[in-house]
Amino acid sequence: MVATGRVTSFVILGNSGSGKSTLARWLALQIGAEVLDLDTVAWAQGTEAVRRAEVESRQAVAAFCRDRGRWIVEGCYSSLIGEALLFTPKLIFLNPGEERCLANCRQRPWEAHKYDTPQAQDERLSLLLNWVRGYYTRGDELSLLAHRDFFEGYLGPKMEFTVQLNLESLSHELLDDMLCSGETLVRQSSSAKKLSL
Repeated sequence: MVATGRVTSFVILGNSGSGKSTLARWLALQIGAEVLDLDTVAWAQGTEAVRRAEVESRQAVAAFCRDRGRWIVEGCYSSLIGEALLFTPKLIFLNPGEERCLANCRQRPWEAHKYDTPQAQDERLSLLLNWVRGYYTRGDELSLLAHRDFFEGYLGPKMEFTVQLNLESLSHELLDDMLCSGETLVRQSSSAKKLSL
């Protein structure tokens, strides 16, 4: 049970392989929240390469956030992240760097909600790895540039992590920081540093 004044809604933003889904599932268990993976509303059903009309995707995100008391939205689509941020959640930006994201992608388990078989996922791995590398040089809504702009421009509570979180040994203090509704920025490098905004 989350105490009064604690955060009950989150947006998790970052590159593919940054740990968004893993953190979302872990946080959901901590606070009893539902999770929306933006891939499930960004693409037309039954396709891998046809984007759904943006207005429909945005409506789906808004409905998810509006209709739930505790929720987590995770993904890399800036336009859809922007829709969720209208509800003033805590924004968590996962930015552990290219090598960590690539390693995570190589180790990710089968994502049955995205691929029919593990083999189908494996066949697309090289494309995914190229996509991850491009995050740092692209200028589209799925890039580091766009994510940095969203993070810097967001006036609500937010945190950034520049190393991968070890959720098995996450300290109670850091979990408390995540759940705190105050406007704090925590940038995780070799040690956590807290800054008041």
